[in-house]
Amino acid sequence: MNHPSPVYQLRLLILALGFSLMATESTLALPAPEDTPEEVLRTEIITGARSPLDGKPISASEYVQLQAELSAPPPQQVKLAPVIRKQIRLLKLRKFIKTFLPFIPIR
Repeated sequence: MNHPSPVYQLRLLILALGFSLMATESTLALPAPEDTPEEVLRTEIITGARSPLDGKPISASEYVQLQAELSAPPPQQVKLAPVIRKQIRLLKLRKFIKTFLPFIPIR
């Protein structure tokens, strides 16, 4: 009887070890069975929300109402002194110039 050489046996051992490592690696790549698939999560309807003001949990209807209140324009126009209005215009002009000509030293 002819017995396989030690080199042949070593090659078979290394090959078997490689296949076993590949098999365990593929099972580790699978998600846990208790994880909810992303496709299912996308179809869920979110009924709770957090307030953008303080981060407290609120219901969906309260969230819609709060968004409507926040998006509504203020009830009255704020009256500013002419000096302050002039300062605001100058700051806006400075910002505009710095946007297109950043190398000009405007203070």
